[in-house]
Amino acid sequence: MDEEYDVIVLGTGLKECILSGLLSVDRLKVLHMDRNDYYGGDSTSLNLNQLWKRFKGDETPPASIGASRDYNVDMVPKFMMANGALVRVLIHTGVTKYLSFKAVDGSYVFNKGKIHKVPSTDMEALKSPLMGLFEKRRAGKFFLYVQDYKENDPSTHKGLDLTKMTSKQLISKYGLDDNTIDFIGHAVALHKDDSYLSEPAIEIVKRMKLYAESVARFQGGSPYIYPLYGLGELPQGFARLSAVYGGTYMLNKPECKVEFDDEGKVRGVTSEGETAKGKKVVCDPSYVPEKVKKVGKVFRAIAIMSHPIPNTAESHSVQIIIPQKQLGRRSDMYVFCCSYSHNVASKGKFIAFVSAQAESDNPEAELKPGIDLLGPVDELFFDTYDRYEPTNDPSSDNCFISTVSYK
Repeated sequence: MDEEYDVIVLGTGLKECILSGLLSVDRLKVLHMDRNDYYGGDSTSLNLNQLWKRFKGDETPPASIGASRDYNVDMVPKFMMANGALVRVLIHTGVTKYLSFKAVDGSYVFNKGKIHKVPSTDMEALKSPLMGLFEKRRAGKFFLYVQDYKENDPSTHKGLDLTKMTSKQLISKYGLDDNTIDFIGHAVALHKDDSYLSEPAIEIVKRMKLYAESVARFQGGSPYIYPLYGLGELPQGFARLSAVYGGTYMLNKPECKVEFDDEGKVRGVTSEGETAKGKKVVCDPSYVPEKVKKVGKVFRAIAIMSHPIPNTAESHSVQIIIPQKQLGRRSDMYVFCCSYSHNVASKGKFIAFVSAQAESDNPEAELKPGIDLLGPVDELFFDTYDRYEPTNDPSSDNCFISTVSYK
């Protein structure tokens, strides 16, 4: 370990593993360490025994829900946009040869007390009860503008400068009502709260175009894909990539301490009395608590069920977005479901998650509107974790700290 490296990466969460893989491909000398003896960090996937140990201590899982090895339960569940940046990175680096993906069955939105499918075809849009006939016509004109818009072709801008006008100003030009704005902003553009309305309109247009491109890519019922055996496969895929290109991996390395020189710049990492020298460190917040601040808390419910979520057309994998206004919240709530069809549970079993940024101190009460959509559950767990953001300037100290999203 007493060598010099171009970059030292601490933690094997998804972001750390992606960077480790990309830096290794770029022929940099990379050392990748983790205090745990498994990949994934806080966003790992757990089998049934590990899940029980984490939430129920010494209890053992009931035999009725299947074998432990059949389960891969993500601690930070996330569907991927089929044409998003992460998928492009997977294809560009060849990590796809280590993984298999499957399209997600449906994308849904909660509106006026009911679950509605987000249309993925023209026919679904015509039949959707989310909008009335005249509102569909107005929304259609807006969608057409977004579809035709090309950032580098002013003839498609129709005289509008989307870098200067806000999303609210752009949408108001088409006379759309509040429910439609809610639907577009949260279920199509996938914004977490309403702050996007005061931001430049170019952002919502880019997000809407990405949604449409992702739906078209696999001709599925949603814009999302998800890896077989869960997200825990992704960090391992990038770890393999890094190893192929000469990256060095060390798991189960306790007390990894980032060392700084007199000028406050990274000079290496010490563990078990040995110091690896390096001028740059990439790490998750837990490795440098003095350089991060707490910015919030996430509540998550994890349910094991014997049926799909009701009112989702018997879908084996879905996301339901509950926009903030529907619950009188300050940010959205997300319901995520996958099943044995993605090899993350025993035959006939479904895993559902309800996630939200904490706005109280009571996860059970706060997540109840999402849990109520699930129907009967076999088992239910509640998880809470803090969110952190870096307070340092990486251009000054060469310490690059990742953040974790809540959905």
